[in-house]
Amino acid sequence: VQLQASGGGLVQAGGSLRLSCAVSGRPFSGYDMGWFRQSPGKEREFVVSISWSGDSTNYADSVKGRFTISRDNTKKRVDLQMNTMKPEDTAVYYCAAKYSWSSDFKYWGQGTQVTVSS
Repeated sequence: VQLQASGGGLVQAGGSLRLSCAVSGRPFSGYDMGWFRQSPGKEREFVVSISWSGDSTNYADSVKGRFTISRDNTKKRVDLQMNTMKPEDTAVYYCAAKYSWSSDFKYWGQGTQVTVSS
């Protein structure tokens, strides 16, 4: 499974950005998908995940109500809509995939930089 994240960039505080993750390889619908982020000097942190069917999502408290994850299994893509962005959202964002029966994200994309200016 190969993951390719895109859509990062520079945005002002309060603005919006949409990230996309294109998936190639094995059937996409068999995987739960997630987004993680890592800021300089900090450990990588969980942002949000979505089940293989799209029926279940899980958000970090820091992004609840501002970020929305979605997936399109026919297009093999997962998106992250980020609204009301804050400077503390600045990080490299990674998409990841895991088997639905596993707790560990096994496949990772290369990351895309998101910078929120104050």
